[in-house]
Amino acid sequence: MTERRQSRVDTPQEVRRQLIRRPSAFSTEAFGVISEKFARFMGTPRFLIWMSLFVVVWLAWNTFVPEAAQFDPRSLNYTLLTLILSLQASYAAPLILLAQNRQDDRDRVALEQDRVQAERALADTEYLTREVAALRIAAARRGDPRLHPQRAAGPARGDGDQGSPGSAGATRSSRTSRRVIPNHAGD
Repeated sequence: MTERRQSRVDTPQEVRRQLIRRPSAFSTEAFGVISEKFARFMGTPRFLIWMSLFVVVWLAWNTFVPEAAQFDPRSLNYTLLTLILSLQASYAAPLILLAQNRQDDRDRVALEQDRVQAERALADTEYLTREVAALRIAAARRGDPRLHPQRAAGPARGDGDQGSPGSAGATRSSRTSRRVIPNHAGD
């Protein structure tokens, strides 16, 4: 089985020999840009108004003007107008499809870049979450009062000095002793 390789917009194409050489002035990128502009123009109200005006004038001329001045008579069911509109549609459809394919390629590349960025953001968030968890665990092992504010205030006692660290009656264990950590935020 032969493996069919998909060409992507964000990767360089392989150099291939062509049986028929295209003119050096012809650029596929320029043609794609022109087709996108054409497709954009065909979707505007301006185009629809001008096309409608063209058809109305064509039909009015070939219906109400004397038969000698008509170039696409009603008796032939406006054959020339039908051919012109068919020709326009036969060129417009592939150009619009080409423009859509180019947009799909751009969307695919943008989606891939968004996916990679989202993966990086998720990895960064997970890393930061692990770091914060590690810091909390380390602080809990040290007995950091900023982690447990209720421990830092000490147990509620009814008598004034009995539980203060400098008093003679202080009987706290080393595990619940209060450590003072200097605050350098104002320095």
